[in-house]
Amino acid sequence: MAIQAGSLNRRIAFERKLRPTGRGNAGKETWEPVATVWAEVMDMLPSRGERLSDGMTMTNRPARVRLRYRGDITSDMRIIYGTRTMQIIAGPAELGRREGLELIAEGYSTAGGGA
Repeated sequence: MAIQAGSLNRRIAFERKLRPTGRGNAGKETWEPVATVWAEVMDMLPSRGERLSDGMTMTNRPARVRLRYRGDITSDMRIIYGTRTMQIIAGPAELGRREGLELIAEGYSTAGGGA
């Protein structure tokens, strides 16, 4: 399955979590940039997009993301897409013979505004 160059119209960045070292740094996560690439980002339909978690309504916004093949993208990375920060929840799956990657990513926000 070939990826059409014109469909890669969104700029996204992949980041990897750095493991904290040293005493007193547990729980302090930091992220380092891996790559900034052109991608196709397609939000999935909103069915089942809201759920109740510990009494708080959460809205998750899953999206299908396609990009040219890269061997350094893994499922433990996160995606920065505009103001959205998304975790990879499925994939990456190879398209064709290393022509592209497809993955499902999801971002979270509390419904009803900021804190």
